[in-house]
Amino acid sequence: MLTTLIILAGGKSRRMGQDKAFIRFQGEVLIRRIMDRLTGLAEEVIVIAPRPQAHLPEDIKTIPDLIPARGPLGGLYTALSAASHPIVVVVACDMPFVNPKLLTYQRDILISQDMDIVVPSSEKGLEPLHAVYRRDSCLPPVHSTLEAGEGQLVSWFQSVKVRILAPKECKAFDPLGLTFLNVNTPKELKEAELLASENTES
Repeated sequence: MLTTLIILAGGKSRRMGQDKAFIRFQGEVLIRRIMDRLTGLAEEVIVIAPRPQAHLPEDIKTIPDLIPARGPLGGLYTALSAASHPIVVVVACDMPFVNPKLLTYQRDILISQDMDIVVPSSEKGLEPLHAVYRRDSCLPPVHSTLEAGEGQLVSWFQSVKVRILAPKECKAFDPLGLTFLNVNTPKELKEAELLASENTES
C-alpha cells in the first residue's frame, strides 16, 4: 500500500539554541540522516517546517503548519492533510536512530490487522512520533481534537483502532534501546553522536 513519510520539523528548538532541522550529526544535517535511514520506506516524503529547507533535495516538499502554534498535534494534522497516500509514517526530526525495520513492521501490522494507528511504547510511554497512521480514519478525529482546544498528541487515540507495541516487542528491532532517543540540547546531541560512533550498526 502506498505510503507517505512525514518528518516533523516545526518545533521552536529553544533548548538546542538553533533550529534542530539544521543541526549536524556526525557532520551530516540531522534531517538528512533521518531521510537516508528511511530511504525506500515511502513513495512520498514531506517535511513539515515553518520555512523551506535549502539543504533538502528539490523533490522534497516542505509545508508549514496549517494551524500554527498548536505543537505536535498541529504538526500531525498538517501531516495527515498533506499526505497523498493512505498510509502515513510520522517521525520527528530530532531522532537520529529512527528505525526503518521497526517502522516497516508497524506498517505491516497496520495493514494486516486493519488498524488505524500502530504506535510503539517505551519505558517513557507511547512514542507517537515514531508511528504509522491511516490517513482517512485519523484525520477527522485529529481535526476535531484541535477544534476542541485539546493539545495532547494522543488525546484522540480512543476514537480509532490503535495497536500499541510493547517495549519487549520493539526490542526485537532495537536491542540497544536507541530508537526513541531524541536530542533537545547540545549536550544530548554530543551524547547521541558518541553512541552512534560506538554502535556503528545502530
